[in-house]
Amino acid sequence: MSGRFGPRLAVVVSTLTVVVGIAGVIATLVLNAFVLDDYDAYGEVPIPGSGEVHLPAGDVNVSFHTLVIGQPTTGFPIPRMSLSIEPPDGVADPVVTESIGATTTVNSDTHVRVWTARIAQGATYRVTTDGDINGYISPRLAFGHGSSHAWLPWVFGLLAGAGAVLLIPSVLWSVRAAKRARPLTPDEMPPTSDQG
Repeated sequence: MSGRFGPRLAVVVSTLTVVVGIAGVIATLVLNAFVLDDYDAYGEVPIPGSGEVHLPAGDVNVSFHTLVIGQPTTGFPIPRMSLSIEPPDGVADPVVTESIGATTTVNSDTHVRVWTARIAQGATYRVTTDGDINGYISPRLAFGHGSSHAWLPWVFGLLAGAGAVLLIPSVLWSVRAAKRARPLTPDEMPPTSDQG
């Protein structure tokens, strides 16, 4: 094993760490947006309309959900809507906060988070919706949650950053090792002539 094996291994490992980190960030962002996001986990209510939805304690995402023709190319227009969440007797009113999220469209099915509701106690709530929804296909409000793996892109991002930071000294170490004088092995020795 030559003295250049260690520096080369360090370059290969740090490069692979950067590649795995970047691929992991991209993969987890795509998975969180399209696969792991359960925006309608607790049910949907048509707009306009009313219905009952069982909501757990904690934060619940309220998303505008509709069908679209084609793929939205610019910002998706969110119509004027109103929402009323009536709790059962003896339960505190939910705190609803406007929280516009990113638009996600898969196979003409579009949803975008518009509110976050802080639910004090898990129970069945009466939901009433209204709004100016002319021109939207099958509009409704969906109640659900985001991905429970939202921390994964940060882990892969840190991995990519650590790999990038380690790649610099690894390359410098490899360059220095390549320039370092080393003794010749017997097969690298030039032939000697026996001229007398």
